[in-house]
Amino acid sequence: MQSLFIILGVAIGVGVIVFMSALLAGLQANLFRRVLSSQPHITLERPKQQATPVLLAAPGQQIVTTIQKPSQRVNTIDQWQKIRDQVEARNDVVTVSPTTTGPALVVRGSATQSVSVIGILPEQYNKIVPLSEKITAGVFRLTNTDVMIGTQLAEDMGVGLGDKLRLNSAAGTSLILNIVGIFDLGSRAANQRNVYVLLSTAQNLLNMVGGVSSIELTVHDPYSAEDIAQSIANSTGLNALSWITTNSQFFLAMRAQTYSSLLIRLFVALSVAAGIASVLVVSVVQRQKDIGILRAMGGSRGQVRRIFLIQGALVGLAGSVIGSMMAVGLLAMWKIVARNPDGTPMFVINVDWQFFVWSALLAMLAGVLAAATPAVRAARLDPVVAIRG
Repeated sequence: MQSLFIILGVAIGVGVIVFMSALLAGLQANLFRRVLSSQPHITLERPKQQATPVLLAAPGQQIVTTIQKPSQRVNTIDQWQKIRDQVEARNDVVTVSPTTTGPALVVRGSATQSVSVIGILPEQYNKIVPLSEKITAGVFRLTNTDVMIGTQLAEDMGVGLGDKLRLNSAAGTSLILNIVGIFDLGSRAANQRNVYVLLSTAQNLLNMVGGVSSIELTVHDPYSAEDIAQSIANSTGLNALSWITTNSQFFLAMRAQTYSSLLIRLFVALSVAAGIASVLVVSVVQRQKDIGILRAMGGSRGQVRRIFLIQGALVGLAGSVIGSMMAVGLLAMWKIVARNPDGTPMFVINVDWQFFVWSALLAMLAGVLAAATPAVRAARLDPVVAIRG
């Protein structure tokens, strides 16, 4: 009964660890996908202009002066094609897409609204932000006379597919474009402000002929985006902003969530190991005479140690197998219960079977380590004292 209870305790501990790990991995993957599905991993921009002092203080002198920052001009990236090719040649970069962004006014009748015009190359940009998957009406297509707007802007301006919109920029240029697509980015602000046009259209509208305001890219390992951004910034001289920097609070929250989950799993594992150790210690006390008889019949101390170590490993293995089956059942129940109002799963949970193997190995290791002290104690028993006791 003691062995059965401790196996059940190990199974519950392993089940909790596996269930929490799979649940946390699915939750983080869902949050990660939602955050990065609407923004690049790294954005390259031209550095801001800085004022340079003309007077230099000589030794022993102090100059007190007020330096007025220079007026900022349109920040286009010089020789952006060369920088694009340089970044594309890196092994850690997946996709590179230039963009031209600037403010404008949408005019329809007497209604006006400020928007952010984003000029893109559709094929490249769609690999960074899957805009084609977010189209709710119309098609994902851009020509020199086309524009795609968000659902909120379409509602505010009272327009739909095939209608015309006038865009007026601060540079004094104006264009009348045809609405070919309406998208939903999952954010009211983005749906109200973002307006997508062809790169060349944005360049003409914003008076950036031939220039781009930023170069956006994705990398193979999003969690190393900050290091890659610093490397690109050093080699190109541009400002490189990673998603980790622009979403620092989100990144810190995910890290804190990971650490808290690790601590919970660690304490569960320690409680399982303590349970195995306590049962084996009691077993040593209860079976002193048996151990003494075994030693008197020629059993060595090493054999006695191995008996308890094997027992601890088997308890850990049996508990991990049962616990993994319990975790699979809990995950299946979670998929049924945790659903959105429309019936779709709240988020996808992918069961990694390799994790079950690692859990079994770790449970066996915990069982062996927990059995180490009882095994040593049993091996040190004097046969005569054990039989007499």
